[in-house]
Amino acid sequence: MEIIFLGTGTSQGVPMIACDCAVCTSADPRDHRTRASIHVVMDGLHVQVDAAPEFRLQCLRENIRWIDQFILTHGHADHIAGMDDLRRFCDQHGGTALPVWSTEAGMARVRAMFPYAIGERPAAKGYAAFRLQPMPARLELPQGVIESVPLPHGEVVTLGLVFSEKSTGAKFAYYTDCKTVPPAAIALARGAAAVVLDGLRDQPHPTHMSIAEAVAVAREIAAPRTLLTHLTHLNGHSVLAAALPPGVEPAHDGLRLQL
Repeated sequence: MEIIFLGTGTSQGVPMIACDCAVCTSADPRDHRTRASIHVVMDGLHVQVDAAPEFRLQCLRENIRWIDQFILTHGHADHIAGMDDLRRFCDQHGGTALPVWSTEAGMARVRAMFPYAIGERPAAKGYAAFRLQPMPARLELPQGVIESVPLPHGEVVTLGLVFSEKSTGAKFAYYTDCKTVPPAAIALARGAAAVVLDGLRDQPHPTHMSIAEAVAVAREIAAPRTLLTHLTHLNGHSVLAAALPPGVEPAHDGLRLQL
C-alpha cells in the first residue's frame, strides 16, 4: 500500500495570506502546507480522499494520473472545493461517472455545489460526473477493504477511514478533522502500521484536536507510526518534530508511505 500526502495544512493553508511569521516565511519546504488530502494506492486501486482547493496543483506536483474511487470525509470547503478538477479523471474513465462516497450531509453539499456533475455521464464532454453513494461501515473491494467510522467535528460528522490491503494485509488509518476519536474508532485503528490524526495546533480548538490531544489518542491506538495533519502556521515542521514523542511526527506535503 502506498499513501501520498497531497496536503497537510489547515483551511487557511501555510503560508497564510498576509502573514510574515517564521513558519509562513520559512525556507523549509515541509512548512509549505496546502489543504489536507491523501491519495491511497491499495493493490493498484487508486483512492482519492478529499479534494482541496489546490487539488489540481497537488495532482500535478505528485504526478497523480488515475483515480478509481473518491471519498469525501465531510463537506467543508477545504475538503470539497477542488472536486470540479475530478473532471480529468472522468475523462480517463471514458466519460463515465466517478464513484463518490460520503456521508448524507457530504453528498448534500456535493449536490449543492456541483449540481451539473450529478449523473452517470458528464453533461458535456470534459465535465465532471459523480455517482454519489453513502459510505458504508465496510466497503469491500477486490483489492481490500475500506472501513469507515464517524468522528465528531463540531456540528458535522467526519468519516474516519481505515484501509486494509488484501495482498499484504497492510492496514492504514486516516482520521482528519475531528475533535475526539471515540472508542469505536480507536478500536478500529488498532493494528494499523500507520495512523494519521488531526493535530491542529498546541492551543485547544472547539472542533479539532490539539497536538496534545492527538498525542494522547496516538498512545491509545499504539501504532508504530503516527503522523499529524491539518497543521496551522503556529508550528514549524522541524521544531514540532523535535518536540513530539517517539513514534509521532508531523506529516508534510509530498510525503509518501510504503506499507
